[in-house]
Amino acid sequence: MDMPMPMSNCSMNTMGMQMNFYWGKDVVILFHGWPDNNLGMYILSLAFVFLLAVAVEVLSVSPAVKPGSSPFARGLTQAAVYALRMAVAYLVMLSVMSYNLGIFILAVAGHALGFFFVKYRALVLAARADASNNAPKVRYYLDFPTIYWLPQQEEVPRALTMVL
Repeated sequence: MDMPMPMSNCSMNTMGMQMNFYWGKDVVILFHGWPDNNLGMYILSLAFVFLLAVAVEVLSVSPAVKPGSSPFARGLTQAAVYALRMAVAYLVMLSVMSYNLGIFILAVAGHALGFFFVKYRALVLAARADASNNAPKVRYYLDFPTIYWLPQQEEVPRALTMVL
């Protein structure tokens, strides 16, 4: 005995999700109706995703905290920055899931430029430290590099430290 298939609740004017990469301005990014098949809004959304990707990389560096501040305040600050970084990273991920090649390319370019900014800054700080005979030490905790300025005679455990 054949059972009739139930009718879908989808209407004919709903937009399906793209399942392969494609070019074009007819894309939905994050919210329905944005950028709304408008070239100017599409270009604005490309810039938005690019800046979000740069922000993810810039936020990946641990925030500067005062050396005398309490461990609770330092931990709370780092947790807040980490939460913001993850929220922005998920927005970039959801944007890339639109499978639009323009969004994908600018997200990757934003990550690359943000990574360059972060590494360039670290190299400049290391060069300044070499000039002043202070060796910068970078401790990694949960993937966040934190730069500490230590006199050369102090040693930081090698398992937690990477010298720039």
